Amino acid sequence: MKKSFATAAILATLATTALAEVPQAVKARQGQFNLMALNLGILGGMAKGQVDYTAEAAQAAADNLVAVSMIHQPALWPEGTDTMSIDGTRAQPNLWENIDDVMAKWGAFGEAAKAMQAAAGQGKDQIGPNMGALGASCKGCHDTYRAPK
Repeated sequence: MKKSFATAAILATLATTALAEVPQAVKARQGQFNLMALNLGILGGMAKGQVDYTAEAAQAAADNLVAVSMIHQPALWPEGTDTMSIDGTRAQPNLWENIDDVMAKWGAFGEAAKAMQAAAGQGKDQIGPNMGALGASCKGCHDTYRAPK
């Protein structure tokens, strides 16, 4: 009887721990997207003349985008963390059916971030052309795999 209770307690603890990890993955991936938005906002503001351009700030924002692009993604996308399974996410279920496409699109974001990194500190005029590629890389995923607000 003690073994059965102990086994049940261990299984309950493991199940609770496993369930707790799923929301953490969602929070982590949303955190990375918030970091991306912050840094894209800085660069976009500079490109539009809404934020004063400084080479240092532009370079830092671009460097941050590259750093985010290097985060290993699979741990952030466990199955069962879509709009049909949990609240608080906009990831659509079709994402997991096409995970290779999603990861390829993430790779495209990384390449666009590297191009921005090479250009951002070279002058305000270098930012705008690279913002298009960054925006397109984001849109490529959002149009297909993110639910509207």
